[in-house]
Amino acid sequence: ALGVKEPTLQRHGAESSGQILLQMPGVDDPERVKKLIGAESKLELVKVVGAPNPAPIQTYPSEEAAKQSLGGAVPPNRKIVEYTDRDATTPPTTGTAQEPPKQFVVVEYPAVVDGSELRDANAVSRTQSASDYQIAFSLKPGGAAKFGEWTSQNINSYMGVLLNDKVKSIAYIRSRIDDQGEISGKFKKADADDLALTLKSGSLPATIEYQEERTVGPSLGADSIRAGVTASVAGLIFIVLFMLFYYRGSGINAVVALVLNMMLTLAALIMLDSTLTLPGIAGLILGIGMAVDSNVLIFERMREELRAGNDVAKAVSLGFDRAFITIIDTHVTTIISAVILYLYGSGPIRGFAVTLILGLLINLFSAVFVSRTIFMWLLQRNPDMKSLSI
Repeated sequence: ALGVKEPTLQRHGAESSGQILLQMPGVDDPERVKKLIGAESKLELVKVVGAPNPAPIQTYPSEEAAKQSLGGAVPPNRKIVEYTDRDATTPPTTGTAQEPPKQFVVVEYPAVVDGSELRDANAVSRTQSASDYQIAFSLKPGGAAKFGEWTSQNINSYMGVLLNDKVKSIAYIRSRIDDQGEISGKFKKADADDLALTLKSGSLPATIEYQEERTVGPSLGADSIRAGVTASVAGLIFIVLFMLFYYRGSGINAVVALVLNMMLTLAALIMLDSTLTLPGIAGLILGIGMAVDSNVLIFERMREELRAGNDVAKAVSLGFDRAFITIIDTHVTTIISAVILYLYGSGPIRGFAVTLILGLLINLFSAVFVSRTIFMWLLQRNPDMKSLSI
């Protein structure tokens, strides 16, 4: 939700100190992060007391009026809560939105299910408007079974979504509902993302005391990234020169495939909104090495076929066919290792794994398909080619 791809969370200091260190590259709003970490989001699904649908929702203008409806005292199995329907906000006419008058409802307590039964929560928008988001949530199997049984017995009754002791939305039950629900209302995207995240993760069991906060400026971060990029470019130039020197004309083919691999990998990282850190750059450099390794395997196979007396077209075809299985084996084993790193690693380790996996998958396309297509194009232009610069 914060656009952070490689956060690091670890114990800091002695075990008895209770200190943790959190590093979050790519965050430009530390205050939002601090607010989100300390936020509390308590979700409950409750039955609203009143006549069933089609009768209107039973609301009260004040808490005292709601209490009087219960005979002047609130019994243990009832609770009076404020009803804050976000959809009821009046559109602005003088520059500021007008909040509707407060309303209160009586709900049955304890809740049918609560946030501990929550499996997932996400911000969704059906109108694609920046200020019209809802929070869709799903329940765990235990909560879903309990909720399904309750809704099947309360058709046409009103149910409220209670969030932090305020009813955010009320709807009547048309049929049995098992594991899906929605907190409706016109949330802004950032607010909806934050709320969904705190609902999924829950509130912290202890309060947080911030002892130190550091923000690494762009100049210091840029120096580290610049060093990594310089190493990548230097390695790329060395590889290009080696391929051109050792494989001559065919080396140009390898260089085209290599540059395309780099461009597609960076494009994939941009699409994933990844924060490129030093471990990510390391994964990118390793991907370059794997890409060159694939071309070396193919070219050496082609050389062997040419030495065996095959013509150029057959040597190219056999070179790719016989090297393909080896390339698949090396890539699959490396991808499996990277997947394990991603599953069991954290922070920068996962960033390294993601970059490496992307580079390997793209290399299967660039080193095999693109490189072979270039050779096929050259052979179509010169079907009687007698020799190959390799």
